[in-house]
Amino acid sequence: MAKSDYITRSGWQTLDQELKFLWKEERPKVTQAVSEAAALGDRSENAEYIYGKRRLREIDRRVRFLSKRLEVLKIVDYHPSQEGKVFFGAWVELENEDGEIKQYRIVGCDEFDPAKQWISVDSPVARALIGKQIDDEIQVETPSGRVTLYINNIWYDKNTL
Repeated sequence: MAKSDYITRSGWQTLDQELKFLWKEERPKVTQAVSEAAALGDRSENAEYIYGKRRLREIDRRVRFLSKRLEVLKIVDYHPSQEGKVFFGAWVELENEDGEIKQYRIVGCDEFDPAKQWISVDSPVARALIGKQIDDEIQVETPSGRVTLYINNIWYDKNTL
């Protein structure tokens, strides 16, 4: 399945800040360290030189990825017409059949974070939630079988979209 090109405004800003940090701060420091290590002589056994070159390749790879990705990402801002329904950027409180309650935020695949309860819009749960309202019931296929979830609440954090 192809990943979506949607992102919240705060997610886009985070990726943009990472790109700027890598290009303007991290890369020049590592380049300087590699130059200094190269000046020490034999590069084949120079750990600082070898590590520095490897780190430069990692930075360059990430910079290329971020540059290309930021060009195609579409920022999705909150709109008042979304109230009462689940759309991109929504926080959703779900209850399972056992009465366990969990909250999730639907975000882009570039910003999902299980520790923050942020799930990708491409995930099965998020796809089942899109367009639903409070008190709706959804069915989601999980590795352990079909799960029924109930929507208790929907809200949007208008400051971070």
